[in-house]
Amino acid sequence: MTIQLYAKDGHECIMFHDLVQADADAVQSNQFIVCHGDHMAVIDPGGMMTYNAIFLRRMQCFPKSQVDYIMASHADPDVVASLNRWLVQTPCKLVIPAVWSRFVPHFCTHSIENRLVPVPDAGGILPLGEARIIVLPAHFLHSEGNFQFYDPISKILFSGDLGASLVSNEQAGRPVTDFDAHIPNMLGFHRRYMSSRKACQYWAQMVRGLDIKMIVPQHGSWFRGRTMSRRFIDWVEQQECGLDLLTQENYRLPAKKLL
Repeated sequence: MTIQLYAKDGHECIMFHDLVQADADAVQSNQFIVCHGDHMAVIDPGGMMTYNAIFLRRMQCFPKSQVDYIMASHADPDVVASLNRWLVQTPCKLVIPAVWSRFVPHFCTHSIENRLVPVPDAGGILPLGEARIIVLPAHFLHSEGNFQFYDPISKILFSGDLGASLVSNEQAGRPVTDFDAHIPNMLGFHRRYMSSRKACQYWAQMVRGLDIKMIVPQHGSWFRGRTMSRRFIDWVEQQECGLDLLTQENYRLPAKKLL
């Protein structure tokens, strides 16, 4: 099932939330298409479990549109393991953090010469036909080289793993309506996968400069409306996570057998 996040004047954003089966041994993940006229970007398209459905839906919804970009917030397999098929089946270029660009050939069976857009640490602005997508630094949230994608037309921030929640496919198809009740779904993930409160604070200060109507993470439910988006930004800014929580107890010689 696809969810239409935005559609107006030839600009459309859609979300896939249930392509990874709930009973599979894999994390639930969301995938996104941003289409402006005849130009398209697929954001964090996922792996082999998601490729066929996204590709077919893209043909149904946007038969005349060209896939300009596959956009990867970082290089995890749930983000971009299907890359080789996109490169073979479409003329797309891969937009990926520069620090991960030399790892990309490990996903591919053919040369990727002239098909990479390595994003420098400062990010940048990417044309999508007559529209644009802003590539925002989100380093160490959670990957060492990590970016988020902001669409100025829809005012949607595609936030990658930041904002992720561990919920069912069904819940992932609905926006958050009770922020306080939703916190337990996010807390463990953020404490484990985000690097530090320092990184969270720098991110919060940066994105407050954007007009955000929606924050949509790669896992779980999304935050709709300026008020809910601000609540999430304020919450993230205060979180202790990652390095903040480490002690010597996390670094002890193991004593238990694995098998």
